[in-house]
Amino acid sequence: MQRGVPGRAEEEDEKRGSAGLPLPSTSRSPLPVFVFPPALDFFADDQSSHKQVLTIYNPFPRVLRYKVLSTAPSRYVVTDADGAVRPNSCIDIVIRHRDAHPRHCGTTDKFRVEVWEEGAGRGPAGRKDIAAALHRTKPQARERGARDPGLWRPPSRIFPTRQGFPRPLSPGLFGLYVLVGLASLLVLMLPLHGDPRSVLHENLHVSVVQKLVAAYVLGLLTMVFLQG
Repeated sequence: MQRGVPGRAEEEDEKRGSAGLPLPSTSRSPLPVFVFPPALDFFADDQSSHKQVLTIYNPFPRVLRYKVLSTAPSRYVVTDADGAVRPNSCIDIVIRHRDAHPRHCGTTDKFRVEVWEEGAGRGPAGRKDIAAALHRTKPQARERGARDPGLWRPPSRIFPTRQGFPRPLSPGLFGLYVLVGLASLLVLMLPLHGDPRSVLHENLHVSVVQKLVAAYVLGLLTMVFLQG
């Protein structure tokens, strides 16, 4: 865990100059930035949603440095706001909303993730913006509140209730997911084409696109296991 930014709103506002102001528009990023999820949604009536996890992936064979900026740093607590991601790995950054009050509903803030190669020393080589929105209620709660409890009748044409709850994976499907996850990890561990430091045969080298696909698949499987 690197240093976070809790309780330093005024200092960060002055340092970044971004409190209440939009971040500069991004130009074409020479280094792709892989962040999940692509947007953050907070709900004022759901305290569990006030803490979100942002994952930064590094599918490259070199260490990447990163920094997380915000247009409203005084409203959020960000752990590990800057640090490093090891090659072929990822890091989770916890973002907590400090003032999820209904008066802020409808506003959309922005986080920017900047990355660069360790030791490059020439500023960020890649950047990506993540929208963060605060909503008054979760969609399910808003739908229930629109009905009058005294006049409610069971709907005749709607999806079964159990569809909204996670179902345990079958042994066969679970085994398939595990195999796909192991294959993705193996691809992330293989060297890139043209890597002179590799001792493996060139047929075992992979491209950057293959590593990106493996990282994306691994992220999807992680979400499936967490929700299951």
